[in-house]
Amino acid sequence: MSIWLDFLGSEVRYVDTPSFGRTRIVEAGKQNAETLFLMHGIGGHVEAYAKNVVPLARYFHVVAFDFVGHGLSAKPDNIVYDALTYREQLRELMDVMGIKKAHISGESLGGMVAGQFAISYPDRVLRCVLNTTGGIPVVSKKGQQDLIDLATLSAKNFGKPPTYESVRGRMQWLIYEGNWDRLLTEELVESRLRIYEQADFQKTAPLVFARLNKAAAGDTIPDMIDLEKIECETLLLWTKHNPIHDVDAAQAALPRLKHGKLYVMKTEAAHWPQYEDDVEFNDVVVRYLRSGEI
Repeated sequence: MSIWLDFLGSEVRYVDTPSFGRTRIVEAGKQNAETLFLMHGIGGHVEAYAKNVVPLARYFHVVAFDFVGHGLSAKPDNIVYDALTYREQLRELMDVMGIKKAHISGESLGGMVAGQFAISYPDRVLRCVLNTTGGIPVVSKKGQQDLIDLATLSAKNFGKPPTYESVRGRMQWLIYEGNWDRLLTEELVESRLRIYEQADFQKTAPLVFARLNKAAAGDTIPDMIDLEKIECETLLLWTKHNPIHDVDAAQAALPRLKHGKLYVMKTEAAHWPQYEDDVEFNDVVVRYLRSGEI
């Protein structure tokens, strides 16, 4: 199925934020009382949530958005691209849209942003889903190598013209190998290639990926989520094949959350559970956000 058939029933538009300029959002379910923000990983964009926005909009006002420097959002070259910057972008987006309080869910980098936002603005968060999140300790040698591999694959897509093969290679890192034939479609890879080819992305990509390179070299402290400071109910949503942070890492992080739960997807998935099994993912997220149960 096409990404844009998945998005059918949603609205794609741009919202101007005071500090970060134009932000692309995909929105659905505006009639619902509770809002849910969906946030992608580093180097990603809203298409990561193509299979989730409309189904989740049966229950929530869903807003997926491109981080500054990503996708089709503005790409200034005079800011620091880190989780705290994206945290403030979320706050400004909520302010401009008139949303006082919301559920927040983030994958990878998006999970780091969700965690930092929950700590800094606890009165603006309902429940939080940290989906294969970064910002927790890596507990295995394989996890450290996974991080180095991601930095290497990302570096192949800026500084010189990206190719279909270089983009596909990076996206293979996201998805469990057993799902490549089914999910790594030409359209999915081409959509990211078109974004990576843009001159503004090529200009700011070294800034966007700078933290990733430092983390791969062992400098992870600035990106760590102080999980003990998260006051809201929080779900760690994990997979059996998640790179960098395996299930052991999630299990080690769980006791640090005051009101935490851990769910490991039953399906075979890696770093993109929301795309690899949207039915299971959407069901778990709806159940948790509506009831606090898994």
